Amino acid sequence: MVVLKNIPPILSPELIYALAQMGHGDEIVLADANFPSSSVCKCGPTLIRADGHNIPELLEAILTLLPLDTYEIQPAFVMDVVPSDAVKFNPYPPIWNDYETILNRAEHRKIGIGKVPRFDFYDRSKKAFAVVATGEKALYGNLILKKGVISES
Repeated sequence: MVVLKNIPPILSPELIYALAQMGHGDEIVLADANFPSSSVCKCGPTLIRADGHNIPELLEAILTLLPLDTYEIQPAFVMDVVPSDAVKFNPYPPIWNDYETILNRAEHRKIGIGKVPRFDFYDRSKKAFAVVATGEKALYGNLILKKGVISES
């Protein structure tokens, strides 16, 4: 348990440390329960366990600390639906609506969410700073966030 003021208790010390270490343009993957997190992390990214937590609740907590990249039209990315699953999700997986709502509310602006083909998503994840393995059961629940900057205000 984190014993600091204003730190959401869902964020583990390992996740807070990773978020603090990330620089502008670094990416973090919030991986659903079906994502091959351990395999992807053999290639370099840090694996952070968040079993039992779903991505929307983690996303809300992460965005209290992590600025998204304002220099990118799309600072967030989901794994695109493969053609054989397209009929199940018309027009897209419901969890994507949750992500859009959370991202827009946290950033106080319309956030573009890009779609990355499945195998490109895996390749991109191998280059991420960290992968957070969650208990999210929603299909196509994977999400990549690109870190922005904190500017003087």
